Amino acid sequence: MSHGLFGEAGITFSRTLAVLLARFAYLSYLTLCPMLKTVLTSFALALHNIRTHFLHTMLSVLGIVIGVAALVGILSLIDGMESYAHEQVSTTSLRHIIVGSQTTREVDHVRIAKDTYPYLNYERFQKLMTSLPQPIQGNLYIRQPTELLLPDTTRRLGLIAMGTTAPFPPHVEVEAGELFTEADVRAHRPVVVVNRALARQLVGTAAPETVVGQTLSLRGETFRVVGLFAGDGTLAQAYLPITLFSEDELRKNPPQVFLEAPTVEDVPVYQAAAEAHLRSQFPDQADDFFVSTNEGRVQQANRGFLIFRLVMGFITGLSVLVGGIGVMNVMLISVTERTMEIGIRKATGAKRRDILLQFLSESVTISGFGSLLGLIVGMLGSLVLVAVLRHITEAPFQVAFTASTLGFIAGLALLIGVVFGTYPALRAARLDPVDAIRHE
Repeated sequence: MSHGLFGEAGITFSRTLAVLLARFAYLSYLTLCPMLKTVLTSFALALHNIRTHFLHTMLSVLGIVIGVAALVGILSLIDGMESYAHEQVSTTSLRHIIVGSQTTREVDHVRIAKDTYPYLNYERFQKLMTSLPQPIQGNLYIRQPTELLLPDTTRRLGLIAMGTTAPFPPHVEVEAGELFTEADVRAHRPVVVVNRALARQLVGTAAPETVVGQTLSLRGETFRVVGLFAGDGTLAQAYLPITLFSEDELRKNPPQVFLEAPTVEDVPVYQAAAEAHLRSQFPDQADDFFVSTNEGRVQQANRGFLIFRLVMGFITGLSVLVGGIGVMNVMLISVTERTMEIGIRKATGAKRRDILLQFLSESVTISGFGSLLGLIVGMLGSLVLVAVLRHITEAPFQVAFTASTLGFIAGLALLIGVVFGTYPALRAARLDPVDAIRHE
């Protein structure tokens, strides 16, 4: 029985709530409908007055057109540059994690070399790689200047010996022969991959590709050249297995680990995993290692783009300011020419609010129309400019029209109309109807 009563009470409450909502909706309609009708009427009158003085209005809003066009062009180009820069960084260094030894310590803001510090060798590197959540691309890398004795001569050549593990980083491309493998690294095989600058020194006038298969004397050991990698720099360079470097060499010049996360979002996960592994393997010396990413550089680039955007926006904003003054000029002339009309409207019952709303609507319409023209001109100009830049630089650069830029332009048009139309609207609303009707 109580359950039935509860059901009847619920039905009664629902009906009462429905009646209240219906009354609220009706009252809202009665309140908002006249207001909306007044706003639409004001904008219709504004469009009529713009058509009546079309040439004068267009000349006055020319400043807004030019300013908005310049603003759209600059912001869209900056957005395109930022997007292109982020795309380039995201596909390369932004996914990199660097692990290395801290060879110095700071005392009173002065960096002092440490006497002892831990370092990563091949075996420790392997343990680090297996501790990560999933297998990823990683290399243990050391760079050390050295010299080699050119064959059949007594001349020595300075070169950069780069010890690494396999597989090689994706940016190392082989032109001839092959890159050494992980089996070569584990077996400490004396194999080497050279660049063109070193190949020319070894083969003379012959084709650089003929260097593959030759031998060279390096670090007191005879190496066999197994490959030629791309790169036409002036410095002689050679890759060799990092296991051929002694522990003493690794201690004096600690190698670094370069990890490449699958995505940018995965970088913090692998960074945390590497830090946790170092703490477990070197509990008393974990602070002697650093685990860094390039996120700081990206943040610096973002700050640079933001400063550039603000500076250029301020400069082009001056043109928009001049355009706003032009809108005010149009509105003041309109008030002067339509003084009698204003007086008649006030005499027939129009309130100050109606006059104020009419002239503000006209100001917003004028600034909105100028901003729309400027937006179209700016977008078309940006597309043309980008086409020219791509033709000259051959860079895959695209212009970017973001929602924030377009929203900013729309807000700017409204702001210009309200700010520069307020004084003429107030001046019109404060006119005395008797004096206004007598005005000639």
